[in-house]
Amino acid sequence: MTELGTEAMPLRVAIIGAGPSGFYAADALFKSPLSVSVDAFDMLPTPYGLLRGGVAPDHQKMKSVSAYYARVAEKNSDNFRFIGNVCVGMDVTVDELKQYYHALIFSYGAEGDKKTGLPGEALDGVHSAREFVAWYNGHPDFQHLNFDLSQKNVAIIGQGNVAIDVARILAKSKEELLASDITDTALNALSNSAVENIYIIGRRGPVQSAFTELEIREFAELSESTIHINPSDLTLNEANIEERDASNKATKNMRALEDLAQLQQDKKKKAVFVEYFKYPKSLKGVERVTSLEADVVRLEGEAFNQKAVKTGDNWSIPAGLVFRSIGYKGKELPGVPFDSEKGVIPNDKGRILDSSNQPLLGMYTSGWIKRGPSGVLGTNKPCSTETVDSLLNDVSLLPSPLLVTSDICDLLDSRGVRTVSFDDWKIIDAFEINNGKASGKPREKCVSREEIFSVLDTQKVR
Repeated sequence: MTELGTEAMPLRVAIIGAGPSGFYAADALFKSPLSVSVDAFDMLPTPYGLLRGGVAPDHQKMKSVSAYYARVAEKNSDNFRFIGNVCVGMDVTVDELKQYYHALIFSYGAEGDKKTGLPGEALDGVHSAREFVAWYNGHPDFQHLNFDLSQKNVAIIGQGNVAIDVARILAKSKEELLASDITDTALNALSNSAVENIYIIGRRGPVQSAFTELEIREFAELSESTIHINPSDLTLNEANIEERDASNKATKNMRALEDLAQLQQDKKKKAVFVEYFKYPKSLKGVERVTSLEADVVRLEGEAFNQKAVKTGDNWSIPAGLVFRSIGYKGKELPGVPFDSEKGVIPNDKGRILDSSNQPLLGMYTSGWIKRGPSGVLGTNKPCSTETVDSLLNDVSLLPSPLLVTSDICDLLDSRGVRTVSFDDWKIIDAFEINNGKASGKPREKCVSREEIFSVLDTQKVR
């Protein structure tokens, strides 16, 4: 009997979700001693997931990691395929994929977001930060959205890096945004916005800030915006001092906040306010949101177990545009076990578990859908490596698919699904970069599937 993982019978793996965790999983598979064939599926016609659609458009240095992922694809081109524009669960089912591959790795990220549960959350003008980020980053499925940038006051609930990104994009000038790969649609809308005051609202204190030092310090460099931090919020009780001293991140954040609070700033067009100890309790308005109300709180209790206690004071601001930024959340995929409370696929070191907590052979997960939306891009590498190690340890136990010698693309073609290959992506990539040169941008993204297919049809004719 031919051994799995040899040239005579390569290990066939499908990765569902071609973002960072998916590419790190592919890289780990190709670095194994086995002969491996990998197909990486994505619902979008472009690879790289949140690197393309989630990382802030003005953080081009961070986006340069795409070169690493491209090398994974190109170095292993004989055994790697990107199969874009395929929605697993609709265009092809999980059970059908099992017939073509020895193992499936689900790395499709966290496509939903957490709700605040506040009264008034359903009012017009209240959005998730995830939607706004996807819109200005050119995600094809979010270009129909409208954000009322004629509003003077914007409230952002949450103080993680995504909240900071949203605030910074709103606060930047047109000239500053031109150095990014933000879409032309978003650039024009933001350049003509009436936004003056941006509130970044946190329920806890500065020591518990979820953002990073580098992100918050960027506000000191903006040409059209000032940043305001109440110095009294930076006075720490003993428990907060203990929490700060136990965390390098918190120590750096506090130092950055103290520096920003002492800035001597001339009045500018826009102002960013970092608000601590504000516990949102309602969003007011009739049809659309007009204000946000919160309880003022203080932290009490032992370090690492402090509770927010109401002081009896209220705080409110007019706000015609509100973004909730309290975390992304994974969504269920038909045919795959799911923990709806945690928003993840239940697993043990990447092995997907059934309802009895037993591993489902041939079923694995990595990235945010495995562990929840935490960490930075690089966190996905050890996460995916752990998953691949589990898969490789299971090789002798993996089921043999019925259609191991067949090509999934034949099935997709028969269903009229237009797939996008990595060579296709390279054409799109070159087109976008060239398209951005006219305005001095790193790239001008194609923002719809129709535009992408039009580019491919046109370029391939030449």
